[in-house]
Amino acid sequence: MIETLTNQIPLISNCKEIIQIKKGASSDEKYLINLENKKVLLRVFNHDELNSKKMEYSILEKMQDYNVTCSQPISIGTVNNQGYIITTYIEGKDAEDELPQYSDQEQFNIGIEAGKELRKMHQYTAPNHVTSWYLRKKEKHKKYLDAYLTCEIKIKNDKKIMDFIEENIHLMKQRPNIFQHDDFHVGNIIVNNKKFAGVIDFNRYDWGDPIHEFLKIGIFSRKVSIPFSIGQIRGYYNNIEPDEYFWRLYSLYLAMCVFSTVIWTIKTIPDDINDMLDKVYMFLEDHDYFSRIKPKWYTF
Repeated sequence: MIETLTNQIPLISNCKEIIQIKKGASSDEKYLINLENKKVLLRVFNHDELNSKKMEYSILEKMQDYNVTCSQPISIGTVNNQGYIITTYIEGKDAEDELPQYSDQEQFNIGIEAGKELRKMHQYTAPNHVTSWYLRKKEKHKKYLDAYLTCEIKIKNDKKIMDFIEENIHLMKQRPNIFQHDDFHVGNIIVNNKKFAGVIDFNRYDWGDPIHEFLKIGIFSRKVSIPFSIGQIRGYYNNIEPDEYFWRLYSLYLAMCVFSTVIWTIKTIPDDINDMLDKVYMFLEDHDYFSRIKPKWYTF
């Protein structure tokens, strides 16, 4: 089937080799296409996703304006009632797999570069029709919290976490509305020859507070590489120590994430609930259930 598809897309009809890529959480089918003089990435998706994919494609185009090191869009279209996107291919491997094999300094340096790239992305401001971050995030949190209060799974010290959120939720007012990758962590970063090579997977993008991007450090990246995680924060802030306002917002978003993670996992991947709860308890312990806003692992 994939060979029939590639034959009907002129850009890749003369490909030398097709390799399916099975890693990643996206529902897209992904293929590495070897052409005569370069490699490209082909993603195939359901036709009914075309409008959302066009928006994602335009996001990738916009990222080129800011010199973000990511896949460059080449073509988008439909063939035989299936949609496709072709982009450049970033050579390398997932940072999630590779970082533990590197020295602490190498991990930190890659984190620095990742932070700089994230800063570039955040130059892109939200379209005028996007409502305020505060209103959207507060409403979303209320829905997750209401669902949590009626579900069977309960988190230790949940009242303490809820109180911390109530005390700090006002900090979201007047926060900027900018582009969010919204899945920025070591699993979506490519490294090559112990160097940062690029960012992938923009399909979960959103608009809102740039500090919200950092919560994926607390949930995913710090478990893989603390030096990278520290480096990402330092790189983003041009090696200047972030202030208390950053840490308080970072902790607020992690605290909110406790309840959204429980509900999202129950609804989406219930078999993974124990693994996700382990991640939740890891960052709760990092913050002593938000008695502290700067996590224990951040030592610089």
